[in-house]
Parts: sequence; structure tokens; C-alpha cells
Amino acid sequence: MVAYSEDKPLACFPGTDRYEDRQLKSLTIILRTAGCSWNRCLMCSYRHERFSPRSPEAVADGIIRQLRFVAANFSLPEIEMIKLYTSGSFFDPDEVPETALHEAGNLFRGKLVVAETRPEYITPERIGEFIDMIDTGMFHTPLYTAIGLETSNDAIREKSIAKGFSFADYRAAVAAARKSGAGIKAYLLMKPLFLTEREGLRDMKQSIADIEPYADIISMNPCNVQRRTDMEWYWKQGAYRPPYLWSVADVLLSSSRDILCDPVGGGHQRGPHNCGTCDHEIVTAIRHHSLTGDREPLKAAVERGCGCHDEWEFVLTHEMPWCMPLTR
Repeated sequence: MVAYSEDKPLACFPGTDRYEDRQLKSLTIILRTAGCSWNRCLMCSYRHERFSPRSPEAVADGIIRQLRFVAANFSLPEIEMIKLYTSGSFFDPDEVPETALHEAGNLFRGKLVVAETRPEYITPERIGEFIDMIDTGMFHTPLYTAIGLETSNDAIREKSIAKGFSFADYRAAVAAARKSGAGIKAYLLMKPLFLTEREGLRDMKQSIADIEPYADIISMNPCNVQRRTDMEWYWKQGAYRPPYLWSVADVLLSSSRDILCDPVGGGHQRGPHNCGTCDHEIVTAIRHHSLTGDREPLKAAVERGCGCHDEWEFVLTHEMPWCMPLTR
């Protein structure tokens, strides 16, 4: 479900997610809020999705109406995991006022909650308060704070993404979250703007190695070109290409730990893609791996290969920094 009414979430849909050795029934909810306080990331279109300017009380009321729509239209007793997203940060008190936070906490009590937020909003008080609301003892770790770190490289995060915080800020937020009893989910962004295919591939492998001590769950998001973003402008000029699926597969198969990955727009020009012939098989295998941890279908798809695999290897070798991409 995707909605444009302010009484409904921007999107809300059920699914299945792997957690430890289990598959849990999940519900993904993207709430319209007061809007991201940072509002500058070069690849993000959700920052445009916000209420018109209004009082904190009116913002809270709008979020509460969305949450009650969820309760009325989805069978929450059957849902085990809730994934909460907003235009920016669920724990930003200006974006999600206190009364709305309490509504969510009461509604999702007893669930495993994954909530996305920037690191500056992770405080022991706010995180601890929310855990107290949702924790019934059903899960050892009832809350995972999900931080879009994107890369462990501060220069790439600043110049290619404009994220506005450092790896040191991330590590401090991890310490604060753990002190409050929350787990850590890290989002990494594969091949943001201005990187060659080889640079994007190397950065992702290095980032996974760097954050391993700090993240319980790592989710890799291969870049997709969202509308009304700086990234879309460069893409339309032929100055950006999303990563090859061969690169995505290479990262997943070379990692010593399981990495979650759902390639949004996989196989399409705006998303991670190869030539079009082999894309569906590889995307299916990536999603199967993310859900089950089974690498064999992905290994088999890579071993079968495709004519575009040679193109990918050529790009890795010959695409130079500070140049236009060699392929579309």
C-alpha cells in the first residue's frame, strides 16, 4: 500500500524478515512526519515527504492518525516485527513528538521493533523510554536502532552523500544505544555519487569489515535513483550509473558474515542492474539469500555467468575516478 492521504502512512506493507535463525512476519511502515531535520542527503527523496508547517500538537495528531489506520487495517497480533521509517529519524522529538512516540510504543508492545534514526537522536533517556513501552520479555532485544551510516569512510559520506555526521558520531551513538539495551542495525549504501564501480565495490567491503564490531545486523542497500534528488539529476546527465548486480553479488559472497540486501529497483535502469538478461535470476537469488542465509542459489547464478560479466570486469579495470561512467 502506498498512500498520499495524510491520514495514512506513506507506505505500509507486510512481509517476512530473517531474524537470527528465524523468519518473522513483519510489517514495514513509512510514516509522514514533520520532516527530516537534516534534509540534505543527495540520494534521498523521502526528505520531501512531510506535513506542511504546523504545530507540534498537529504533527503528533497526524502521526497518531496514521498509526491508528495501521491498527485498523492490518492484523497486528499476527505481526512479530515492526520496521518503522520516517522522512528522517523516528527518535527526533521535532519530527515525531512525544505523544506520537507513546502511541507507537503502546501499539507495538510485545513486537520486535526496528526504528530508523540519525545518531544524534540516540540518547539513553529516549531509547530507554521506548524500550520500556514495547518490552514484554518476548524478545531478548526488543528494539534495534537502525542508523544509515552508509559507509565507514568519512570523506565519501560527506562528499558523495552529504550525511552530516562522522564514523566517530556513529560509534558514540552505538555506545548510547547499547547502554539503553537496544541492538544496532547498520544501513550501508553501495556506490553513492561520484564513485567508480571499483571504488564502490571496495568501499562496501571495507565498510563491512570496519563496522563488524559495532553492528548486530548489517543491511546493504545498492543505490537506486529516487525522484527529485541530486542523484537523479546526475543520472539524467549520464554522469551516474547504479551498481552492477555482479558487484552486489561479489560483496555478499565474499563477506564472512550474512549481509541483508533487498535490491530496490533491481534489474531496472534506476536500480542496481546488469544487462537485463541475467538480472531477474540474480535479484531473486539475492533476496533468497537475505531471507534464508542460503548462498548456494547466488553462487550458482554467478557461476552460470552472462555475457555482461565481461563488461563488468572491463568497467572495474578501466573506469577511472573523476570521469563519466563507461556504461548506462
